[in-house]
Amino acid sequence: MRPGAVALAVCALLLLGAGPPAPPLPARMADTGGGTQLITAVAPRKNATTGMVTWWNRTGGGRWVKAGSAPARFGANGLVDGGAREQGTETTPTGLYDLPYAFGIEAAPRGTAYPYRRVRQDSWWCQDNDSRSYNRWSEPRAADCRAAESEHLITYRTQYAHALVIGFNYERPVRGRGAGIFLHVHGRGPTAGCVSVSRAAMRRILAWAGPERRPHIAVGTVSGSTAVTRW
Repeated sequence: MRPGAVALAVCALLLLGAGPPAPPLPARMADTGGGTQLITAVAPRKNATTGMVTWWNRTGGGRWVKAGSAPARFGANGLVDGGAREQGTETTPTGLYDLPYAFGIEAAPRGTAYPYRRVRQDSWWCQDNDSRSYNRWSEPRAADCRAAESEHLITYRTQYAHALVIGFNYERPVRGRGAGIFLHVHGRGPTAGCVSVSRAAMRRILAWAGPERRPHIAVGTVSGSTAVTRW
């Protein structure tokens, strides 16, 4: 193409509003956790129960490259700012979180390097606000943790075939804010506050995640006060 024709083509694109492609999502975020891997879980709006999970690698040159993506489900009552969430509301907390470890009823997928804990018959996740084990794995169930206020992990054979613990309200738990928020396998519909993907996608994520790369998960909406780009 002649130089003059190239210039005309560029001008035409500018007039039509076409510009350079937008930077990848992680490059538009305020914070990605400081590691070289990131999972983004994005819903179109706060009251949505579906969206998309994407996992990213940061190259040596600092560029973020998409490694994979899959349709996602969120809480039955949508998403809410993680700092204002209340336990039992079936909302998914938005924010940027670390991923302490993985677990599952099934064996870890081949290639998994992430710390992976197998679920056993006496494995529980304590959600009892009065327990010293609040928002922690309890095996066996702690004496001060009521069964009615906890999840008996092995009973969720589909959802917890494989899962990653999301570090929401985990490091210094605030009573009443919520416990047991995971990235796990789809159930029959929206979650009780977790993020879910297909079993195949969950296995791909576990084989991809590298603990030395300090992956985080950013949960949010496309825009607004809970936009994923705010984290």
